[in-house]
Amino acid sequence: MIKNYIEKANFEDTGFSYTLSLISGKHKMVILYCLMEFEIVRFNELKRYLKHISDKTLSTNLKELECDRLIVRTEYPQIPPKVEYSLSDRGKSLMEVLDALCVWGEENR
Repeated sequence: MIKNYIEKANFEDTGFSYTLSLISGKHKMVILYCLMEFEIVRFNELKRYLKHISDKTLSTNLKELECDRLIVRTEYPQIPPKVEYSLSDRGKSLMEVLDALCVWGEENR
């Protein structure tokens, strides 16, 4: 009976799989955590927070998070250009999950 259920089950159709697809990767959860902690952050501040990340990798992660509607990119029309990142409402709704991961980590490390 269980074997039959497992054969018909598709992990990719689960909410868990969808959530992982949004936050997977080495830096995305850290970027989201940083935005949760500091609310509005500029590109170079994120780079300093993450320490060992290239501009290209950070830029790619930010674009993916923006495309997934987890963060908001605000560009100000000035010279030099000023761009700020913050959590979207959708991203804020994910913070309960990330916060639970943090609590679990503190309790179990």
